[in-house]
Amino acid sequence: MSEMSAMNRKIIQNLAEVFSRHIKHFNKTEIERLIRLYNGLLGDQTDRRAGNGLDRGKFRNILHKTFGMTDDMIMDRVFHAFDKDNDSYVSVKEWIEGLSVFLRGTLDEKIKYCFDVYDLNGDGHISREEMFHMLKNSLIRQPTEEDPDEGIKDLVEIALKKMDHDHDGRLSYTDFEKAVRDENLLLEAFGTCLPDAKVNISNGDFISFMKLFQLTS
Repeated sequence: MSEMSAMNRKIIQNLAEVFSRHIKHFNKTEIERLIRLYNGLLGDQTDRRAGNGLDRGKFRNILHKTFGMTDDMIMDRVFHAFDKDNDSYVSVKEWIEGLSVFLRGTLDEKIKYCFDVYDLNGDGHISREEMFHMLKNSLIRQPTEEDPDEGIKDLVEIALKKMDHDHDGRLSYTDFEKAVRDENLLLEAFGTCLPDAKVNISNGDFISFMKLFQLTS
């Protein structure tokens, strides 16, 4: 058993060494911890294909329980942003690369990430229809509202007026980037897709983050 544990430890160390050469924002020790965390999460996964990686259900559960996300549409899009090869599983490499941006990304990286989340059909633009669906999904309806859809349509028009710099009725990446640089609060304009500030960890608070998963070893 001890020989197996030593072998597993060596494999994790080697993997962390490889990842640390190109994944920014985490050091090698942190990457080792994230690999162990990932393996622990896989162990909790009931899907017999867990060897392929974290499935959509497990990943959404992490987003909800650890990061406080509640919007089904946005959680699916975050899963898609992590799942770079579109195989419906988040591999250990995708997990660490995704968390690197999700938790410690630069403004440039977060702008690209949020735009990809909001571009629901992947055509390189955020359309009126996509804005409407995301805002409708994320806003809490008031029971007294006669036609809440009209209020959401008004919000879409306000967003376009503020962010659609080339006036073509949709947001390109350039439109979105310029708007967010001018006003950072617009980064999550169409739904929460980044963690709360309390888990947006700094280099000195990594153990606190790991405790959210109850795995600090």
